[in-house]
Amino acid sequence: MSLSTLKRWVTDIADLTDPDEIIWCNGSEAEAQKINALLIANGTYQKLNPKIRPNSFAARTDPRDVARVESKTYICPKDQADAGPTNNWVAPDIMRAELEEKFSGSMRGRKMYVIPFSMGPVGSPLARYGVEITDSPYVVASMRVMTRVTDKVVKKIADGADWVPAIHSVGVPLVDENGNKTEDTPWPCNPDKVAVVQFPETREIWSYGSGYGGNSLLGKKAMALRIGSVMARDQGWLAEHMLLIRVTTPEKKKYHIAAAFPSACGKTNLAMLQSQIPDWKVETLGDDIVWLAPNAKGKLRAINPENGLFGVAPGTGLSTNKAAVDSLREGAVYTNVATTKDGDVWWEGLTKEPPPNLTDWQGKAWDPESGKPAAHPNSRFCFPIDQVSTLSDNWAEPEGVEVDAIIFGGRRASNVPLALRSLNWEHGIFLGATIASEQTAAAEGPIGKLRRDPFAMVPFCGYNMGDYFSHWLSFAKTLDPARLPTIFQVNWFRKDQDGKFLWPGFADNMRVIQWIVGQLEGSDSSKPTPIGLVPKAEHLNLEGLEISDDQLAELLDVDRSAWVREAAEIGEFFEGFGDRLPTELTEELENLNSRLRAQV
Repeated sequence: MSLSTLKRWVTDIADLTDPDEIIWCNGSEAEAQKINALLIANGTYQKLNPKIRPNSFAARTDPRDVARVESKTYICPKDQADAGPTNNWVAPDIMRAELEEKFSGSMRGRKMYVIPFSMGPVGSPLARYGVEITDSPYVVASMRVMTRVTDKVVKKIADGADWVPAIHSVGVPLVDENGNKTEDTPWPCNPDKVAVVQFPETREIWSYGSGYGGNSLLGKKAMALRIGSVMARDQGWLAEHMLLIRVTTPEKKKYHIAAAFPSACGKTNLAMLQSQIPDWKVETLGDDIVWLAPNAKGKLRAINPENGLFGVAPGTGLSTNKAAVDSLREGAVYTNVATTKDGDVWWEGLTKEPPPNLTDWQGKAWDPESGKPAAHPNSRFCFPIDQVSTLSDNWAEPEGVEVDAIIFGGRRASNVPLALRSLNWEHGIFLGATIASEQTAAAEGPIGKLRRDPFAMVPFCGYNMGDYFSHWLSFAKTLDPARLPTIFQVNWFRKDQDGKFLWPGFADNMRVIQWIVGQLEGSDSSKPTPIGLVPKAEHLNLEGLEISDDQLAELLDVDRSAWVREAAEIGEFFEGFGDRLPTELTEELENLNSRLRAQV
């Protein structure tokens, strides 16, 4: 592609959407100040008390625009089978006609911003480039935090670099086709006509109607995962919904661990874990997205392609994630949190008791007796990653870091033990492919309902997930299996018969990380079960924890009858992929059933 191609594309989109003005963004501080002032003037931002939260803002969305809209997210290859059973599909020609109708005149009366951005350090062999067009100043401000917005990307495109075109509109023109003007609102959106569309074959993204998070910040889930997964498949790497940390042992040995959890299942807390175990250290490299690619030595190297954090606020507090709270002291944008009388922010879990006279996420006086939360359950904070107090000094290494272990996890009240090591690479892919989690507020749908979310990628895989499983399995053929990361599974959320969590979680998850490192170093600290290798009870560091022997046994228990039922459910889930399911996973399910039968 060339610079002339980029300019022609911008002109074509402007002709379609009819904005008042076209503004090319460069990511500068002066530009950021101008956008922030505009957002305050528009009523989108409320400036927080600079003595408490310097250079920080609170935003409130339309109550109908508060989460990812998976039911209105589409993957549109030519062949429906290439989208697979986990994606919504519409034929590309039909979808393009619908989008042209939606976007026609959608920016009348608004400014059109052109945002050149890099996912990953500019110039890194693992970086990929995109350009987002939007009519939302909130998106401009947020993209500057979450990606590397710079005119260096335009230079890369001029030099021939590939780039992903991404078009976004809130879908609320301020002037109709007859020239009649309407007043703007602090949070313009068109929730009844939302569509978040990916065309994998042409690597295009179109998003209409929502101003919220992953629906509008198109470098994040749309490019880095949905289109990114397609690029990764075609180019021999992996684009994953993962965190990335570095663990340093008392002997100063360093291990890099990537972990996949569905949204709102503790990714940010683990990414910013502060070890309470003497002489053990955890550092943050990324909290949400990881790109992995083989290097010349046959190891998988990883980068965090993002430049900021967009985390779930509720549950984040001094007792659960002190590093996050410390990192949020300044330069942050809070969306759908509560605000205090003195110009600070609050959400459930930030402190034990709420401060008095709160204004809730909808801008109304909050009644503590109402039973309603003050902050939306999916309220968010957004801030630059270089403010993270636990940030690793090599988080932006252009060549990435070598990954030693991969963890899969979900929110399970039963069945899944606290920790589990895979038997081999294929078994590890089976673990990833069968992850199930209780639904959270990060996406629409009934909270608490159990759903299969392979690799925590169901909302984000841009092609047939059966083929995605095959792509993961292929690395055992293209690389030395002995040099591949060791795969683990964890479950911080197991409950007892009274519905109480058995494991304290948060900072104490370091104890499981310690066991994982022991496994990487060859420690004899695990025992076989039908579903994999679980920790030996005596080899888990429980010093200082009030956990009884019975509770520990329940945390590590693998109930045969429950797993016979789970295996049957996995079989039913696999049937949905038809002949696109790799035979290796069918064999792994047969192996699981054989081990369960042998346990009788």
